[in-house]
Amino acid sequence: MLDLQAIFRPYNPWWAEPHSSFENIPAFHRPIFYQLCEELRTVPQILSITGPRRIGKSTLLYQLIQNLLAEGVPANRLIYYSFDDPALITKRIKVDELIDKAMKTVLKQKEEGPTYLFLDEIQRLDRWELYLKKYYDLKYPMKVVISGSASSPIFKKSRESLLGRVKDLHLLPFSFREYALFSLQEKNPFLTEVNALYALGKTAQGMFTEDPSITIDNVSLPVPSEALQRELDGLLERYVLEGGFPEVWTLPSWVAKQEYLYDNQVKKVIYEDLILAAEFRKPELLKRFYISLLEMPGREINVQSVAKETNIGALQIEKYLPLLEMTDLVYRISKFRTGPLRVRKGLMKFYLVDLALRNAVLRLSDKLLSDDTTLGLYAENLVFLALKKWKGTIQMDYYRERHGEVDFIVHVGPHRFLPVEVKYRNEIKAGDFSGLRKFTSKFKQSTQPIMVTKHWSDFGKRENAFLLPLPMFLLLFD
Repeated sequence: MLDLQAIFRPYNPWWAEPHSSFENIPAFHRPIFYQLCEELRTVPQILSITGPRRIGKSTLLYQLIQNLLAEGVPANRLIYYSFDDPALITKRIKVDELIDKAMKTVLKQKEEGPTYLFLDEIQRLDRWELYLKKYYDLKYPMKVVISGSASSPIFKKSRESLLGRVKDLHLLPFSFREYALFSLQEKNPFLTEVNALYALGKTAQGMFTEDPSITIDNVSLPVPSEALQRELDGLLERYVLEGGFPEVWTLPSWVAKQEYLYDNQVKKVIYEDLILAAEFRKPELLKRFYISLLEMPGREINVQSVAKETNIGALQIEKYLPLLEMTDLVYRISKFRTGPLRVRKGLMKFYLVDLALRNAVLRLSDKLLSDDTTLGLYAENLVFLALKKWKGTIQMDYYRERHGEVDFIVHVGPHRFLPVEVKYRNEIKAGDFSGLRKFTSKFKQSTQPIMVTKHWSDFGKRENAFLLPLPMFLLLFD
């Protein structure tokens, strides 16, 4: 007979020791934690946490359990299990029996309230979506949170069969804002100032989305203290090098950090997850194509020209692109258009989910911090990531015509656009506003544009644009 307690007990130490079970769980909570706490109370669906490998999904589940215990939920109604359990490989455990017994436990406890099930690495369970669909439709008294690797296209496909029953929350590497909050958590004066800036940023965002009557002239954003400016500049340099994967930060050497990132975030995704999912015969071709994208983040490219440069067929590249996006290795945006036929097929720009992956694959050292060209590319990539996560973004393109270009055109409403230009350089000249001027004069539905700059001294209004130094922009719009 299957001993359910013996299988689950090692994963649920709070059943015996509720007060000492979370000593190794970080005290820092990412913003998504607070969203999940609220949705556990209010959302009837299964909650699904997806994201790249080693990004903190399991930690997030443990933090939710810790919080529920603190709120008074009995320990026996909090069940965690990882389907990465080696015991599942053995013949002594029959999955059908395991799940059936677990569901009987849920029913036994229904008078006490719902049982919370936290199912980690669920993509490793064959037909997992069928099990969840069955017990969800039978209205078992349970709240379910599942996690799975976004690097598994199989997982995404399986989740689609639960349409309407699952709400997905996508967890990405730490943004710069999260990195700053984590780094400053024991520096109260700085932390207070950062949180105040973010709160004020909500008002500033209103002039681009909710309320057209709000303009640069009636939004007051204070310049951070000089001490905080220096602190943020230092954090930005570290973030550009180490990226947003938290396990990297504590590794002892630069070489160790790069090897970790390459092995866990690139090699395993390409050589394990994608081979399994897409049955690639030549993963080296996919790797070669990915490296070609790493070499030119933010540069406009054409599929045909990349096919010629890499000696990979254009049709093959068209197959690779959605897989690299699905597995959170790259993102792409297309050329701005007001109609469906105004752009040549295949013209696009690519950005990276985390700049440290580029550093790791290309074996770049901290010397990149003195390379103005590279830093310009990295600044543009960071702005893209912040805008992608911003809730005001409906769609994002880039603008490039014969007489002007703008890095990002953010669709913030029906036929309403926010132009954002990145000029990460030592001096901002009048000609740097040319693309913004031409776009806003051509498209009257534009909001007042933003220019993201390098130096804090550039902060303020100029040429009818809102100039924000990069660290401040990343705090306001992430």
